[in-house]
Amino acid sequence: MVCILVIDDEPSVLDVLRKILQFEGYEVITAANGEEGLALFRQFPCDLVITDMVMPVKDGLQTILDLRKEKPDIPVVAMSGGGTISKERYLVIAGYLDRVITISKPFSVESITEAVTKLLFETDEEE
Repeated sequence: MVCILVIDDEPSVLDVLRKILQFEGYEVITAANGEEGLALFRQFPCDLVITDMVMPVKDGLQTILDLRKEKPDIPVVAMSGGGTISKERYLVIAGYLDRVITISKPFSVESITEAVTKLLFETDEEE
């Protein structure tokens, strides 16, 4: 079974994403911040990570960079609703990384499922 790690400091977002992904047939592990997410990833290496970009303790960009030290090719969905700088700026920075799809909050079920499918199952033929 494909495992997805979801990292977000908003419990309601974690809950919604967990339900969407479990309905699609994925195993889901959740974490409330980047540090917790990294610790869980080391215990339970997942196939894909969905992370918020604006979080306390460790932000999403640093979390992605740290995850890539552990597993350089891990696909990532980076999400942001904004923070001290606009969500677009966070997402532009994350978008420069390979195998990262960026999604703005609020997100749709379709945007999440399409991003996950693309990262997990489609090849890099288009690039």
